[in-house]
Amino acid sequence: MAEMNPDQIGAGAPQPLEWRDGDMPYSTAFGDHFYCQTDGRLECSHVFLAGNGLPERWNGRQEFVIGELGFGTGLNFAETWRQWKLHRTDGQHLHFISFELHPMRSEEIGRALSHWPEIDAEREALTAAWPQTPAGIVTLDLDAQTRLSVVCGAALDGVAAAKPGFDAWYLDGFAPSRNGDMWSEELMRLVCEKSAAGGTFATYAAAGFVRRNLIAAGFAVERRQGFAGKREMLCGVKVSRD
Repeated sequence: MAEMNPDQIGAGAPQPLEWRDGDMPYSTAFGDHFYCQTDGRLECSHVFLAGNGLPERWNGRQEFVIGELGFGTGLNFAETWRQWKLHRTDGQHLHFISFELHPMRSEEIGRALSHWPEIDAEREALTAAWPQTPAGIVTLDLDAQTRLSVVCGAALDGVAAAKPGFDAWYLDGFAPSRNGDMWSEELMRLVCEKSAAGGTFATYAAAGFVRRNLIAAGFAVERRQGFAGKREMLCGVKVSRD
């Protein structure tokens, strides 16, 4: 398939995919895989959940809001939902809000997530509820304690319009070298501004400009061991301005 500039794809429109090694989606527009080729589900747990102090931070919280840059296949949501169901107590509510420029179709999500039997229940529920033509804000109440909202369109616009109060962020756009807009200082500042006091972020990315942008935005940034032999990942917490 010919190379394609991502900017030539209309916002909200599905992007062209290739399937590699069976059920691994590859974006021909961004020239990148949607998740770690070693094991995307385990990477989610290592980077995004553990990097944000989850599931421990759910303890005693009646409401918890997670923001995500890049919904992709829905893998991070599915694994988070699986772990949320294992640890939540009665009366707790999770709102997972993801920002996605090119939402995938239900059948593509189902094919990508079929690789992991551990999340079969979450995959089936998500694909059954997913609209045929996702647009605007897709809001799904997947059970009495779990709401998913996917904001279709440019992340900068979506985060700017979002209500503040995010407790944790999964920064999971395509690689910074291939999708610089998703890691810009302007967007990182918005992410920080929309975070609650003590709000955190985690990302597999460790590029120097990403770290600098996060620090400039107002996060205290920590380097940690990356997943599956990757030397570093980044996580951090919003700096108090008091």
